[in-house]
Amino acid sequence: MLANNFIRRFLLWCVTAGVMACGSGSSSDPTPTPTPPVTPPTTGAATFKNPLLASGPDPWVYQKDGFYYYMSTSGGDLRLRKTAKMSEVGSAPEKTIWRPDGSYRDIWAPEIYFFDGKWYVYFSADPLCCGGHRTWVLENSAADPTTGTWTLIGKVATADDKWAIDGTVLEQNGQRYFVWSGHRDFGSGVENETQRLYIAKMSSPTALTGERVEISQPTYGWEKNGYPFVNEGPEALHHGDNTFIVYSASHCSTDDYALGLLTASSTADPLNPASWTKTATPVFTKNPANQAYGPGHNGFFKSKDGTQDWLIYHANPMTGQGCSNSRTPRMQPFTWKSDGMPDFGTPVAPGTALPVPSGE
Repeated sequence: MLANNFIRRFLLWCVTAGVMACGSGSSSDPTPTPTPPVTPPTTGAATFKNPLLASGPDPWVYQKDGFYYYMSTSGGDLRLRKTAKMSEVGSAPEKTIWRPDGSYRDIWAPEIYFFDGKWYVYFSADPLCCGGHRTWVLENSAADPTTGTWTLIGKVATADDKWAIDGTVLEQNGQRYFVWSGHRDFGSGVENETQRLYIAKMSSPTALTGERVEISQPTYGWEKNGYPFVNEGPEALHHGDNTFIVYSASHCSTDDYALGLLTASSTADPLNPASWTKTATPVFTKNPANQAYGPGHNGFFKSKDGTQDWLIYHANPMTGQGCSNSRTPRMQPFTWKSDGMPDFGTPVAPGTALPVPSGE
């Protein structure tokens, strides 16, 4: 019993002494030292997930002065988003910059550019006459394209004025060229529906000069799924000593819509068909396991810090959805092979956490 009482007194003395020691401070600093905040563990870089939007066929991105400008096909008008971070484009305000007056329908594939102190948007639309679609251009002189007034300048076409969609701009040797998808005329005003890629020199941001030149047509089996046979959605890409045109092949109604590749020297004459070499196999194709059917009609952009190359494209999440608004915009980084050719990899599954573009 005496031993137990001794142990209890000893333990009580230890606890009391410990409390007094912890509560005392130095005479020069009577304030107790605060407990430092707990820093949560690092969880890694910021991420985003595809798709970027619930719908957005034919996505396009243009960069200027630290901002990204995004457009895609809405069908009945032209809409523009501006964002400092591509990973957040889905939450950026959307502004309708042009609505037709009833003289146009099926408005597709808009692309925005800044040339010679003004903004331009090229797009495809059916003017309800003359055999269907043509390419058109809007102009805006405001510093910020989400402000100011967009004016329809008119048609962008060569003298033969044939069916045309998906116009884009290629810059080479200090000259601008317009590249698009069109039909061949077999005489007597009869046009074959097979879609081919054409190029012509631009005399200004709103006009073409000279004749159109065909640089590609569907030749391989993977370019001939669905009807009509299709080469469309050309987009320019530059790297090292090469200039590329990445295009979409096969009809968008099929799951096998895919990306093809034309390559030329960075100093070649792009109006010479012999300057271009077509890669025999597609460079970006469907991935059913990753819910990516008919991936195509792409664009390219650099990360905010300029160190990464990114591909933006549309794809369907399910088979058989074709050319509908179920096509969603998605983006992922790509790299370059040792021979200087682009390596786009395979479509990443929706919902996969990807690091945001470097610099964001």
